[in-house]
Amino acid sequence: MSTCQLTGKRGLRANRVSHANKKSGRIQLPNIQSKRIWVPEEGKFVRVSLSTRALRTVTRGGLYAFIRDGGLDFKTFGLEGPASN
Repeated sequence: MSTCQLTGKRGLRANRVSHANKKSGRIQLPNIQSKRIWVPEEGKFVRVSLSTRALRTVTRGGLYAFIRDGGLDFKTFGLEGPASN
């Protein structure tokens, strides 16, 4: 199942309902896109699989800020993270 690496969005369980009102299970998948995002703090591209909602947020504030504010691990995305002095 497709999952957003940044927000953790996953598919939702729902019912497909026929005209006769018969219900059968289905999964509503999020809109997950695979993107290469430029990280100016480290001067390199990072490939991530993220939802379009997360992509809009990353476009506005940057991937570094999203990871830092969300409490995620920089190493998961192949980044060094901020230098700890």
